[in-house]
Amino acid sequence: MMKPTRNDLLAAQNTTIQDVIAPELDVLFCGINTGLYSAATGHHFARPGNRFWPTLHRSGFTPHLFTPDQELELISLGYGITNIVDRATAAAADLTQEELIAGGKHLERKLQVFRPKVLAVLGISAYRTAFNKPKAILGLQPETIAKSIVWVLPNPSGLNAHFPPVKLAAVFKEFREKLIETGIIEG
Repeated sequence: MMKPTRNDLLAAQNTTIQDVIAPELDVLFCGINTGLYSAATGHHFARPGNRFWPTLHRSGFTPHLFTPDQELELISLGYGITNIVDRATAAAADLTQEELIAGGKHLERKLQVFRPKVLAVLGISAYRTAFNKPKAILGLQPETIAKSIVWVLPNPSGLNAHFPPVKLAAVFKEFREKLIETGIIEG
């Protein structure tokens, strides 16, 4: 995967990338929106410093450390990737409240079509806004969305200072262990 140039990043503004998705996945990981680096490369969580791929591996979701260009291999493991908002921006803060709410409705329709067992939303603030759940906390949510169990996890961005790598991996590992315990995924 080639490193995008400054012009590549500028050209990626407002573009979209393909979901990594298939019917009836065990877990559909859902980011807030695509960053410019990911949009320029065409791969989710591609920016160096994003901790999504190392966290998936450290928590036991993947058998080895995947690189962003190996994202399609997640499907064979029963996992996928989507976003609340499709539009690529320099930062999630560039999204409007209206975009997040519209993205939540679009995501609900996507869940109705693809029927994942679990939607794992990566970012509590975006989840609260997109689904009008201002008091939501991290973890298992009391309501399903389109029959998918909803679990909110911390955002794996390197900018999320509340969750250093070890703590982030521990939260994802606890999530994985609960899924195994309840028979949603195999150990």
